[in-house]
Order: sequence, then C-alpha cells, then structure tokens
Amino acid sequence: MRRPKSAIALALLVMTSVKPADASLFGKDKVQPAPTWAVDAAKIATPATAKNSEAVILSDEDLLTIDDKGRAVERERLVTRILKPQGRNDWGVCHASYDVDEKINYLRVWTILPDGKQLQAMEADFHEIGFNQDSVLLVTEKARYAVAPGADPGAVVICESEVQLRSYIDEKMWTFQYSIPVVNEALEVDLPPGRHHAESWHHYEAAKGMEMGPNRWRWELAQVPALDLRKTADAPDWMALAGRMSVLWGDAAVKGADNQWRAIGQWVDQLEAHRPDPTPAITAETLKLIEGAPDYYQKLNKITDYIQKNIRYFVIERGIGGHQAHPAGDIFRYRYGDCKDKTTLLISMLEVAGIHAYYVPVDHRRGFVDPALPSAFGDHMITAIEVPADVHDDRLQAIVKASNGKRYLIFDPTDERTPGGSLESSLQGSYGLLVVGAESQIVQLPILQPDASGANRVGAFKLAADGSITGAVDTTRRGAEGGAIRMRLKRNDEKDLRQDLERSLGEDIPGVTLDTYKYAEPDPLDKPVTLHYEVTAHQYGKQVGPLMLVRPRVVASYARPVSRDPRTVPIDLQATGHWHDSFDIAIPDGYVVDDMPTPVSLDTDFASYHSTVSAPESGKGKVLHYERDYIVKQLELPAEKQPDYLHLQGIIGSDEKATVVLKKLQ
Repeated sequence: MRRPKSAIALALLVMTSVKPADASLFGKDKVQPAPTWAVDAAKIATPATAKNSEAVILSDEDLLTIDDKGRAVERERLVTRILKPQGRNDWGVCHASYDVDEKINYLRVWTILPDGKQLQAMEADFHEIGFNQDSVLLVTEKARYAVAPGADPGAVVICESEVQLRSYIDEKMWTFQYSIPVVNEALEVDLPPGRHHAESWHHYEAAKGMEMGPNRWRWELAQVPALDLRKTADAPDWMALAGRMSVLWGDAAVKGADNQWRAIGQWVDQLEAHRPDPTPAITAETLKLIEGAPDYYQKLNKITDYIQKNIRYFVIERGIGGHQAHPAGDIFRYRYGDCKDKTTLLISMLEVAGIHAYYVPVDHRRGFVDPALPSAFGDHMITAIEVPADVHDDRLQAIVKASNGKRYLIFDPTDERTPGGSLESSLQGSYGLLVVGAESQIVQLPILQPDASGANRVGAFKLAADGSITGAVDTTRRGAEGGAIRMRLKRNDEKDLRQDLERSLGEDIPGVTLDTYKYAEPDPLDKPVTLHYEVTAHQYGKQVGPLMLVRPRVVASYARPVSRDPRTVPIDLQATGHWHDSFDIAIPDGYVVDDMPTPVSLDTDFASYHSTVSAPESGKGKVLHYERDYIVKQLELPAEKQPDYLHLQGIIGSDEKATVVLKKLQ
C-alpha cells in the first residue's frame, strides 16, 4: 500500500546515491526571475503565531486539472519563510516525487533573501533519489529535489512543480496542516464536464468550496495553526491529528460516506479479482497442511502459521503494484511478498480449506483511517477471515461483527510472530475497509480484552547486610506483547539483546550487573515467550545509620513521562493489557521491618493499579513480598481526561519509588 505524499516527506529520506536530475526539466542554466505570485507572497508578514516556529508557510496552493479520462496534472506553488537555522533542513528543500506511470513536467526553486536579492537553483543543484533505503523494500518511486540556495533565517524559499499523476487514483489527499503555521492554503480541482466530486474533512472545520468556473472548485484556508507534537508526551500519531481533506472524482464520488467506502471497496475488489485463485500446487500444500485437523481453529492455525513462517516479507512495488497484489501462484512459488501479497496467498489457501477470507486495507498509524473521510490511501493490508456462526472459540479474540451480521477474525499475516486469533496493539482500535464487493464497509478493528496480552513477572532476591542484592527473575509474555518480543528476538543478535536488557535493568537498578539471561521461544505462536535472568547489584539497600531503605519494586516500571501543561490532544495509552509482578526479597539477619508502604488501590474506567507489600515469615526468616497488578482497558483517552491520567501516573510513580524501612537490631 502507498502512503500519501506530503510536503515534509523528503525529511524522511536518507540522501545517498544521488545524481543530477534531467536538465531539460529545469530550463538548463538559464536564470529566470521568481514569478510575480512568488514575489507577492514573499511580502506577507510573519504572523505572531510563528514567533517560536522554525519556519512559516506564507502560501501553499495546489491546482489539480483532471482530463476527461480521469487523469490529473498537479501543480503546486509553495512559499516558505525560514525563521530559525534548524528550519533549513525541513523547509529549505523543494522536491517532487513520481513513479513509473507519473512524470515531472517541471520543478523550479528560488530563494528571495531579506534584502530582496533573488537566487535560483540551477542544473547542478538538482538531484534524484530512490526510496529503496530498506533491506525489505524495492520500489520504483523516486523524488527529485534541490536544496534552496541561501535558505538562511529571513530568506523565503519558493518551490514550484507540476507532476502528471497516475491515472488509476481518482483522489487528492490534501494535507494542509504541518508542524509549522500556515498563513494561506488553497486547493483547486478543475474537473471535466459531467464529472462529480465528493469531499470529506478530518480534524478541521470544513471550508465551503467556491465554484471559480464551470466545474472548477476552490477551497481556501487562512491562518492554519501548527501541529507540533514533539514536546507532547503520549500523543497519537501526527497524521491521525493533522487537518486534511479528501476529494474524490471517480466512481467513489457519490453521496454519503458509506456509499463512498463501498465504492472504494468495490474498486479494491476488482483490482484484486482472481489474484487469490488457488493453483494446483497451492491446493496440494493446503490439503497436506490441514490433513487431520479436527476443527475450524486447527485448520485456520495451520494455514496462518504457514504463511507467517514460510512466506518472507519483501516489498516489490512498481506503479500499480503499490496497490495490486501479485497472483497467489507466484507468491507461493517464490516464497515472498508484501502485505497484500501475503493476504492474497492466505485468502487462497483458506479458500481451499473451505474458509472465506477478504482484503482489509488499513494504515499502521492508528487514527489515520477515518470513517468520516472515505479514502483509498493507506499503507498496509491485512485479512478478515469469516468465522462460521456455529464456531465459538476463546482463542479467536480479534473478532468484529459487520453490518451484514457476519463475524470476521482480523488477522495480519505480515506480523510473523503474533498468533492467529490475536492482533498487534498498533492495529487495535483502528479502522479498516472490509472488502466484500457490494457489501464493502468501514469497520473498527477490535480492541482486545486486557487479559489477552501482557506479562507475568516473578522475582526472588536476597538482600545482604551491606545493602547488596542478588536474585533471579522469570518473565512470561503472552498475546500481542509476546509477539512483539518474538519480533525483537528475530531482528536482534545476542549482543543486542543483552545490551537492551542491561539498559532496561540499569534504569531500574543503578549499578546492576546482568549475570546471565535466557529467552525461551516455543514454536507454537500461541504459547508465551519466557525470559529468565539473574542479577547482582551493590548498594541496593540505602543505609542511613541503623536503618536500611529498600525499594520492594525491584524491576519493571509502568510510569510514563507526563506534563502538567494543559492538553489539547488525546492521550495514547498504546496497548491494552494485564501486567502482574510478584517479588520476594529475603531480609538479612539482624534486621527487622520498621515501616512499610501502605497498599495502593486505584480503579478507573480506563485502567486499574493495585499493589501491596507484606513481610511474612519464611523458613529462613522474614521476606518482603511485593505484589502488583496493572491493567489497561482502553487505548486512547480524550484530552479532558488528563487529570485522571495524571493521577494514575502519580500513583504508579509514587508506588514504584516507595521504600520499606528496615531497622538493625542492637
């Protein structure tokens, strides 16, 4: 799946292997003055709202001209004033991206200095870069770019480009809010006679479109505030919050969001038609896999497990290949594919087993797909597996019920470590398009119950009279959290794993030494992952005269950084789950418990936290026993819940720092 392009996309590129671009696109080295529209825009005063920003967009105008065949040409005019030195990196670069079935007509770059002098990027200043910066990514999309000359604070950077867009996308995703403020924004869409358009807005008050001519529509926005989340803890993804609008002009340009989603689903359905058709080889392998499977779950699990473990994730995108899967037979033969390929082969194999499954376009950024904004843009594809009415299995947790009354198990075959029946946390609560032909519809992906994921941690420690501590911890992780650990084990070698564990333990216990550790990863994905490690730390107990202060919460922290500044964006809790800790600390001879923290108990509608400390007698003396449960029930909180969230974090932080006071006997 392809992500929407934006003016800040180039900042994500690693600028290597560049070469000069085709000089014919840029007028060779003939100097041209900046156009009148750019000079006029450069005279716009910097608004007071930009006083702390690294740059400000003075004017950003897009014009799309669509011909009678539905193909669009996009012209963009962007004028930005650099305000701080760091603004040069993100906003002093002009670029235009394209694929094999797109063409850059021109890309022009000027700078107007504070004294009015003009500079122009010339032939040698333009370069080209591919997007293949990942070991599992092979795409044909490229970008041409130039660093604007003299883009220092006070200078105005002017970018002008025109690109012939691909013919099979009948949509403009207009992202008009950035991490810096915008003075003026405009979008024009010039449609041929007889064409209709449909618009929808996300996180911004809709502006009324003005008909500038026959079927030529213009939307204007003024003083768009910046959306800068860099200092906002626990914020949702930036693209989930940024204001944007979608304009449709193809078959999906119909009245009503449900009808638009249905039309987009039918387009995906037609695009993938016959791609999952089983070949004889697929049929034979599937029948062999499910032979002897006693029930629906076992059949399903054998097939999903096969896709996860045997089909390597690798992306090859060329033009329409960014949206259309390869045939199932090719994917099975070569044993690799991207998200839509793995879904295609999964649909094919399940069909052989008598199980129906369907495509579900989604996005990995929770909140990007908005049910009120029908759109074909997204960056991921997963699978909806139909669950028969008579099947009820507690292991099938990630289930949604569609408006047609059918139940579907949501499964991501690209996630190679999360078991079938579960779903990684980043997708839970998002929205996806269930592609079932004329019944295609937007659905919210399931939010799993807390007990479906989490960890159980048991530790036994011995405290010495000098304050040093030794001990061992056994951790069991299940569900989506177990899947995340499995992926970490896959992607890191032993050195990296040890360093990560040492870093984590060092945050809990200063001066700790990791003596030994071992992960155990059972082959069945629905079995938990375990970790055993042993540690030593000197001066864990803080001695103050005859007293020793000991923190009963030895390892693991659930407290998160918070700010008490008034909040305007939701709070992202990241994942639901249930985490349980149980630690025993043997007290050294000659010491008795003088004071202990009081029990902690907090229950809210979105989370609960309970902890106790006790000192029961054991066969070898007294043992401090610390027990706690942390349960998260929701994924996101509205901003007005900030006081409740701060209270929870305060309770957790205080409990994690609380100490037991031991007194030395005289």
